[in-house]
Amino acid sequence: MSVPAPRSDDDLNRHLGETFDPVSNPRAAAVLVPLVMHEDELTVLLTRRTDDMPSHPGQVAFPGGKIDEGDEGPVGAALRETHEETGLERKFVETCGFLDIYQTRTGFRICPVVALVQPGFSLQPEQGEVAEIFEVPLGFLMNPANHQRHGREWEGKKRWFYAMPYDRHYIWGATAGMLRNFYDRVYAPGALPGAGAS
Repeated sequence: MSVPAPRSDDDLNRHLGETFDPVSNPRAAAVLVPLVMHEDELTVLLTRRTDDMPSHPGQVAFPGGKIDEGDEGPVGAALRETHEETGLERKFVETCGFLDIYQTRTGFRICPVVALVQPGFSLQPEQGEVAEIFEVPLGFLMNPANHQRHGREWEGKKRWFYAMPYDRHYIWGATAGMLRNFYDRVYAPGALPGAGAS
């Protein structure tokens, strides 16, 4: 049994009194949290999965996926998957840190890799997997007023999750949970000296 991850799909469900089961053989995965450095603002690059994907169809996600044996750890996997899914070339990307490990109820143990992305890149969504690539201002995502709590019935109980609807995009679940972790680590009062939304 693996050590429970610091963050998970159950972050808003502690009131249920359940112990989150990290599953005996979680699948190691990594995602890139790409911060695009425009002159006037930082944005976060996100993808929307195609509607016919076998898992999480149509959902907004960070680019990423399973860590393969040939990858150089989570960073290598995040960069490889990002290039495959979006066409973003590594020369535009500078990794700069990690968020907390995030466990999903679907059995993935995700390492979020934060990176700065220089403008000037071109993108090409991976056919059959990525329906759309878009950007959201980091200032919007790091504003706690935009961190909504939504609920759905699952296995006979109402479970809660973070949601950050933006324009026509519904950002929720693990992606919103990792963004909330970003806020808690960097932007929340007292998180880091001098940190705050720009």
